[in-house]
This record gives sequence, C-alpha cells and structure tokens, in this order.
Amino acid sequence: MSRIGNKIIEVPAGVTVSVSDKNEVTVKGPKGSLTQKLDRDITIEQEGANLSVVRPTDQKRHKALHGLYRALVNNMVIGVSAGYRRELELVGVGYRANANNNVLELSLGYSHSIFLAVPEEIKVTTLTEKGQNPKIFLEGIDKELIGLVSAKIRSLRKVEPYKGKGVRFIGEQVRRKAGKTSAKK
Repeated sequence: MSRIGNKIIEVPAGVTVSVSDKNEVTVKGPKGSLTQKLDRDITIEQEGANLSVVRPTDQKRHKALHGLYRALVNNMVIGVSAGYRRELELVGVGYRANANNNVLELSLGYSHSIFLAVPEEIKVTTLTEKGQNPKIFLEGIDKELIGLVSAKIRSLRKVEPYKGKGVRFIGEQVRRKAGKTSAKK
C-alpha cells in the first residue's frame, strides 16, 4: 500500500488543475504553469479543491507509480502557488560568485572561472557580504529543475572532509575528518 499515494492533494485558491485526454496534467497558478505526463494506468480525480491520485490494481508497478505521480503533482501545485528556493554557499578563500543575465560566474579555486548558463525558468541571485561566505540563491516553480541546477553547481567543487571547503547547501552538516598526525618517537 502506498501511503504517499493515498494522501489528498489540497489545491489552494488561484490554482487550477486540468487533465487532458492524453493523461497529461496541467497546473496553472499565480507564478506560472507546469505540465506533467502521467502513466496511462494512473488517473486523477478532483473533488472540489482536493485532488486524489488513483491506481487501478495493487500490482507492485502500480503501487510505485501511485506514490510517484502523487508526489510530482503535489510538487507542481506547491511550485505554481508558493515556488521553490534553494540556497548554496561557497566556503573557501577566494571563492566568488556573480550572476549576470542568468549566467553564473564562479571562481572556485581553479585556474579559470567557471561560467554556468542557468535555465531561464530559474531566477539566480548572488550575495557577497564582507566577512561572510558568498551565497547563491535559486528560485523557480519547478522543483526538479531547481534540484538539478543546484546539484550541478554543487558538483563543480564538492565539499572536502578535511577543511570543509567547497560548495554546500546552507544548513548542510559536513562530516569532518581528522588530518594526519606525525608519530612522536
């Protein structure tokens, strides 16, 4: 039994959900619209301001898709109504970030700067304050796309466990290791 799939999706005011004949869900809200194609076996029922995802049988495949599509539709509803935001920070001496026209310029300790083109669906801003680590803020309505872009930025300089330098999410706990110690004999 899928516990996630059985949960009801509450649709806030100002958000409309429509399902086409080709089993394609479109969610429109104040921040934009998103579309997701569903599996042919999964259906969506709407009762007033609530949505429920229904599976035809208790096969293992249907159970897996039940929870998946419920989570995807719920993320779409939240995205078009409230939006998503990811925050990253650059920890390291000389690490810098600069955003200009959805092109992110990163200086991460390499011999060259890294230029990353961010999709136009995502708004990217940077913040550099004296005495603080540079921060990168990603905002948008598509949770999957924001996660993909933030993971790409993070992979450019992963956090190393000895000094803790690298790109990390704000609030992320980094497991630190002890360095080498010399033998005293």
